[in-house]
Amino acid sequence: MKQDQFAQARGLSSAEVSDALDYFGLPGSAVGVRPVAGPRKLFGPAFTVRFGPVDTSQPGTVGDYLDEMPAGSVAVLDNAGRPDCTVWGGIMSQLAAHRAIAGTVVNGVCRDTQEADAAGYPLFALGRFMRTGKDRVQVDAVGGAVSVAGVRVSPGDIVVADQDGVVFVPAGRAAEVFERALIMQAVEARIVAAALDGMPLAQARREFGYHTLQRKPAQNA
Repeated sequence: MKQDQFAQARGLSSAEVSDALDYFGLPGSAVGVRPVAGPRKLFGPAFTVRFGPVDTSQPGTVGDYLDEMPAGSVAVLDNAGRPDCTVWGGIMSQLAAHRAIAGTVVNGVCRDTQEADAAGYPLFALGRFMRTGKDRVQVDAVGGAVSVAGVRVSPGDIVVADQDGVVFVPAGRAAEVFERALIMQAVEARIVAAALDGMPLAQARREFGYHTLQRKPAQNA
């Protein structure tokens, strides 16, 4: 994906990217994952971590993977959607913000959200809960495929998140998905402009093909 495309894509909303994913018949929308702290905008490549139940015979840790994360990446943590213990807290938010990590998405819950707010660190999750994951879960894998709200996410997939939620774009399809999203964004802007200029909304939508924007090409034939 070219640098200028990447820069343009940063301005897209999760809704616009979701529509583009629909156009190509791709999954990607993480149901139930929402902003819980910090700025409600996030964009960057996924750095994936998968957690599992703790091995009581050889207790693990909730992970020191932050040392491996490059600036600009997004921590995508799969804790199997567990609501009873956290895998991200205040220490991580403060250090991640200091190291220019783009943000964190958790398939599960997080805590210390006040510290994420204070650090200006974007944090998205299924919810908030105060109980630690230490001695309850451990890191099973860093850098492999994970699942977030039923969406498969691989390292390097692009994370787009805002106040409406989180979508994941497969790295190998990012260029075409973002190109389509930008086309759709431009069409919708033309619809709004025409309607504000006096054209009936139904006519503007019909004239610019609003109702078929997100349909797969085969469905438009």
